[in-house]
Amino acid sequence: MQRSKQTGVPVKNIILNSIHLNRDVLIDLYFPPIGSASDLTSLLLINDGQDLPKFHFDELLADLYDANEIKPIFCVGIHCSAERKMEYGAASMLDYKGRGAKARLHQQFVFEELIPHIKANWKIAFNEKAYAGFSLGGLSAIDTVWHHPGEFSKVGVFSGSFWWRLKDLHKGYNEETDRIMHKLIREGNFKPGMKFYFTTGSHDEKMDRNHNGIIDSIDDTLGLIEELEKKGYNNENDIHYVNYEDGKHDVKTWGRAMPAFLKWGWGKSSES
Repeated sequence: MQRSKQTGVPVKNIILNSIHLNRDVLIDLYFPPIGSASDLTSLLLINDGQDLPKFHFDELLADLYDANEIKPIFCVGIHCSAERKMEYGAASMLDYKGRGAKARLHQQFVFEELIPHIKANWKIAFNEKAYAGFSLGGLSAIDTVWHHPGEFSKVGVFSGSFWWRLKDLHKGYNEETDRIMHKLIREGNFKPGMKFYFTTGSHDEKMDRNHNGIIDSIDDTLGLIEELEKKGYNNENDIHYVNYEDGKHDVKTWGRAMPAFLKWGWGKSSES
């Protein structure tokens, strides 16, 4: 077990042998500071957990706890595999290249293996659960949350792969119908109490499919927000969106964006 430099946010690395995914899954557990866990502790799952140490996630958490800026969060970094493009994606729809074929298995791993293991081994009564992810891991996170509103109340998507589509751009692609996550939200129902956090970077990419002068990463995120608004979510209370003008599609940008996400979801005043 490792400890961060300041308040002592404990970090434990475990390996779960997943029957659903037929592989060992490396998991990093970031515990709340010793003595802080309570009935106000939240569970936050994070896809692409292998990226968290790259921006010193334990120290980032320690700084926020030291400043008394966030409530206790039990964070779980789920490492991806070499089959990332198969395990992440939308569970109910393959993309036009057949990717995402194991996305449902990944969700089964989360619900039937990972969460039960956490509950069985660490006796914390979580008051809520949330999910976050980067790029394709963010698409996986929001797909999971959207289809399991009884389990999750918040989702954070950093530079989400909302371009994930049913058809090739040159084989009948239709912007209005073929973006998979947009379609799933459009065809779904309003789920009360859900909160959404999105980030993009103005340098996420250079692609501009519809030639409107806005890169696809931003365009697709704004389009998804529009779909959520049409469902009844309020852009002031339920949805938070941040674009980083100098942001890139990289770990450094996501690490810079992470503290604001954590304070959005679990912030408290320094006087509390």
